[in-house]
Amino acid sequence: MDLTPRIDYFGNFDPHRVPSPCFVVDERALRDNLEVLADVQKRSGAKVLAALKAFSMWSTGPIVAEYLSGVAASGLYEARLGFEEYGGSGAGKEVHVFSASYKEGELNEILQFAHHVIFNSFSQWKRYKSLCLEAQRQRPELRFGLRINPEHSEGHTDLYDPCAPCSRLGIVRSLFEGEDLDGISGLHFHTLCEQDFQPLARTIAAMEEKFGEWLPQMEWINFGGGHHITRSDYQVDELVDTVRAFADRYGVQVYLEPGEAISLFAGILVSEVVDIAWNGENQAILDASATCHMPDTLEMPYRPDITGGARPGELPHDYHLGGQSCLAGDTIGAYSFSEPLQIGDRLVFEEMAYYTMVKTNTFNGIPLPAIALWNSETDELKLIREFGYEDFKTRLSGRDWEILEPALPAGNGGCV
Repeated sequence: MDLTPRIDYFGNFDPHRVPSPCFVVDERALRDNLEVLADVQKRSGAKVLAALKAFSMWSTGPIVAEYLSGVAASGLYEARLGFEEYGGSGAGKEVHVFSASYKEGELNEILQFAHHVIFNSFSQWKRYKSLCLEAQRQRPELRFGLRINPEHSEGHTDLYDPCAPCSRLGIVRSLFEGEDLDGISGLHFHTLCEQDFQPLARTIAAMEEKFGEWLPQMEWINFGGGHHITRSDYQVDELVDTVRAFADRYGVQVYLEPGEAISLFAGILVSEVVDIAWNGENQAILDASATCHMPDTLEMPYRPDITGGARPGELPHDYHLGGQSCLAGDTIGAYSFSEPLQIGDRLVFEEMAYYTMVKTNTFNGIPLPAIALWNSETDELKLIREFGYEDFKTRLSGRDWEILEPALPAGNGGCV
C-alpha cells in the first residue's frame, strides 16, 4: 500500500497560522481526489457517492457535489446533512441510507427525502414494507434494497471486518431461501477497509457465487465503501473495466461509496507541545489527545505519522507523546525528532481528515480542535469553526427541561 501523496500538499503550510489544536483540510487536495473519482464515475458508468461516515465536514459539501452523484449515509442525521448540504435536494444528486436498524420515527423522516433506503434484515424490511411502499407511491423515485453478507472476509482488523463470523451486518445467503423480494430493487454489500482493487474483485466473485440467482432481477447493486481509489497505486483501470463488465452482465446500475478516498492526503491535525516531562523516558504532553481527538489510534490501533518525526531511535531525540486527559492510556506513541522538543512547538499529524474529525469527543472537558479550510494553490485560509465551553456544557444538559408523564403499566389497559 502506497500512502505517499501525489503532491506534498502541506509541505509549505505554516502550522502557526491556525489555533491549536486544529484540523486543517486542503481544498486543492480534496478536489484532486474528487477529480479521480469523477473520472472513474465517467469511464465506468458507476455512480460514486461520498460516504459521510468517514468525512462529513459539510462546508465542503458544495465542492463534493460538483463532482459526485450524491452521498451515502448511516442514519437519519447523516442523511439530513447530505440532503441539506451536499446537493441532495437538487436534481441528479442522491441520498442513500443504510442503517443496521431503523426506528419507525427515524425511517418516517428518511422516507421524506432519501432516494435509496437499504435494510439490514428481512425482519426490518417486513416490518416497514407497507410504510415504504406507501412512501414510494408518494415519491416514485424511492428505491429499497437489502444489505447482503457474502461471508467473504478481506479485512485485516476484526473490528472493521463486516464479514467476520456472526457479524450483525448484512444478510447471509441461507436466509434468502423462501423470501419474497417484492419491492426490493437492489442489493448492497460492504466488505473492504482502506483496500485496493484485488480484494474487491475477490468479493465480487464470492457475491456472484452466493447471490447470483437474484442479480438479474435487480435494478442496482451497491459495492459499498473501503475503496482506496485515490491512492497513487490503486488499479483504477481494472476497477473501471470490472464495473462496466458487471453492469453489462446483469443490466444494473453500479454504485460505489468511498469514504477515505474522498479526503485521502487532504487533512492534518495541528497540535502544540504543552509540557515536557520525564519518567524513564522523555514525555511530551500535547493539546491533542488520542482519546478525544484521534481515537482510532487506540481502537484500530495505529501510529499516525508526524511531519518531521520518525520512529524511536531513528533521529537523535526520543519522546513519548500523550494528551492532557486523565486516561493513563491517552498516548499517541513514541517518536524521535532531529531537535529537542520545546514547549510551544507545533506538531503536525498527517492523514487526519477521514475517520478522525467525525470521532472527536469532549472527555474530561478537553476542547475540540478548531476546523480550517486551506487552499494550497492559492494559500487562502478560512477558519471554519472554533469550539468553546458552551459546546462542552450543552452536550449533556440543557436549560429547557421537559417533564415527562409516567408511563402506564403495559398489558392491563392502564388499570392497576
